Amino acid sequence: MARRVFFSFHYERDVRRIVQVRNSWVVRPGDDAQPFYDKAEFEEAKKRAGGIEQWIEEQLKGCSVTVVLFGAETYERDWVKHEILRSYQLGKGMLAIDLQGVKDPQKGVDVQGRNPLLHWQANNVPFTQLYKTYSWVRDDGYHNMPAWIEAAAKTAGR
Repeated sequence: MARRVFFSFHYERDVRRIVQVRNSWVVRPGDDAQPFYDKAEFEEAKKRAGGIEQWIEEQLKGCSVTVVLFGAETYERDWVKHEILRSYQLGKGMLAIDLQGVKDPQKGVDVQGRNPLLHWQANNVPFTQLYKTYSWVRDDGYHNMPAWIEAAAKTAGR
C-alpha cells in the first residue's frame, strides 16, 4: 500500500540531502517496493507570509506517517519541533532518519546532528523509545525506507 508521508526537516541546510532521500524510490529500476507520496511541498510554504502553521496542518491531513529527517542543525528548528508534536497529537506514525553520511552535492558530508525526537516524551517515555530512529547510510535507507514507513504506520494503527 502506498503511504502519504510528511517529511519534517531543516530546509535551508539539508534540502539537497532531503531531495535524495525523498526521491530515492523513483530511481530504482525494476524495484517492487511500494512508492510513498510526499504531500509536503515546503518550497511553497516558504512563500506564504505567516501561513506556515496552517500549511503544516494542511500537509498533515491525509498523511499516515511523519518522517523526521535530521542533520546537523535540525534539533534546534522550531517548526520541526512543532511538526513532531502535532504528528504525535494527531496519532500519526512517526520515525526519524539520521542523515549523517548523506552527501550534499555542493557541500559534502555534514557533521552529526542530534535527534529532534529527544525534545519530547509521553507519559515519561521519551519519543526516542516510542518511535524508531534509523541511519540512512548504516541502515540502508535506500532499500529499507518503504518498510520503515509501513512499520510506523502499522504501529500507529494506520
